[in-house]
Formats: sequence, C-alpha cells, structure tokens
Amino acid sequence: MSKKKLLIHEVFRKAREDFPSVDTKHGWSFELSDCIEKNWGFIINKKTFSRYYDDCIRDNGEPNIRDGKILDKLSQYLGYENFNDFSRTFVKKDEGTNKTTVKIKVDEHEESLPEKLSNIIINITNEQHFKMPEFVKQNGLGIAGAFLVISVLVGNYYSSRSKNSTPLSFFGASADERSCMFWDDNEYKLANCEDKNPQRSLIPKDTIQLRYFKRITRRDTLTVDNALGTTWYSKFNGNVEFFTMDGVDPDTGRELRASTIYIIEKYAGY
Repeated sequence: MSKKKLLIHEVFRKAREDFPSVDTKHGWSFELSDCIEKNWGFIINKKTFSRYYDDCIRDNGEPNIRDGKILDKLSQYLGYENFNDFSRTFVKKDEGTNKTTVKIKVDEHEESLPEKLSNIIINITNEQHFKMPEFVKQNGLGIAGAFLVISVLVGNYYSSRSKNSTPLSFFGASADERSCMFWDDNEYKLANCEDKNPQRSLIPKDTIQLRYFKRITRRDTLTVDNALGTTWYSKFNGNVEFFTMDGVDPDTGRELRASTIYIIEKYAGY
C-alpha cells in the first residue's frame, strides 16, 4: 500500500473515532473538511474527501493527490508534523499484536558484564516491518530469541568501543548502515543518509521499491500479452515511460497509471 493510500485510510479511520455520531462517507467528509478548515485554516472540499474515500477505500485504488499541502494537512490531522514525518514514522496500530521490536539500554558506568546484563531493559513495542514467525510462537522460542538479540547487541556495544571495530549484525556479518536510497536513472540504489552529494535526492529506504520498482528501458519488448496488468506508465510532455510496479514517477512526481491496451499499442512495441 502506498503512503498516500495509507494516509487516506488512516484519516477516515480517525474520523470514525472523532465523529462517532456519523456513519456515512458524506458525513465523515463534511466533518473532516470543517475540522481542517477550523484548525489549520486550510480548505479541502467535502467532495474531495468523498472522492478520496471512493478511490482508496471503496475501490481499493490510489488517490490522485498532487498538492503537497493537502498531504501535509491530512498528516497534521493525524498528529504528524507533515507528510514526510508521517511517511517516516507511522506505525499501523491494528497490526501491533504481530509486530515486535527489542530495545536495549546498557549503563556505560557499570564495569562488569554481569552488572551490564542485569541492567538491560527490553521494551516490546509496535513496529511496521517485523513479524514474529509462527513457528517461534508455537515452539516457545520467544525468550531464547530475545536472549539471542541481547547477546548480539551487547557484543556490538563492546566492539563499538574499539576504534578499529566494525559493528556486527547476526552471525558476525557486517551491518549495512545505508538506510536511505536515491533514484539512479532506472532504479533505486542504497545510500548512506549522510551522503552530501547534491545530485542525489535521498529518501528513506523502501525494500520493496529497491527490489521491484524499475523503469523499463526496452519498451520495444512490451506487448499487450506481457505488459497488460503487469506494467504502469507515466506520460509527460508527450513522452511515455513504463515501470514495473505502481507508484510515482521519480523524475516528474506524477502518479503512475496502469498500462492500457491503447497505451501499450501506441507507445510500446517495435
């Protein structure tokens, strides 16, 4: 699910909580429009909200939102600073029971390992991208898994105190600290978030887009048989570019559309 679509789902979910006396699309749209105008002095027509509801919730599609200010105001309604803040930090609440993260705090003033281990604090919180495997739950490996995490992170703590040490991840592999990515002509590539190269517009790493979102450079290989339902396109100033999954054209910022027979026959092929 794209961040824009997720945003719309969360806006209407919150509207159901904030306006319990309302139980229709039009009612929620009216209340949302009124709320945002009163609190942020920004006007989003109730018909616009109804269209977002139809696109995302009724039809399970993508919202056609090109105005960044609208995305920011909707994010502020949810309690975030702006849309970028929402995209980076949102945690889906209804999936919390299946998601776990472990945070460890070690007091640097302790001198012995037993004392350090005794002061380790484990907090279980919601996280979006981690699910405990069912076989771990069924076989009672949760505690053992937690101790494995503790041992690895404590080891990293000690190794990080050495000037020449390199942080280790599980099983001794070097940890990949690149948590940002940038669009490199035809695909996304990993980058360190501290990269100062002005030619790169860094965004938070998305493993799905890294692996599957590509620009199709050989449009002459596309046919109705192999491209219909499996490709998306962006058209700008008469130029059409094809992509391998839905999303946004990184070069123009335009929402991609599913390739149709007409588009494929006119702009792809030989």
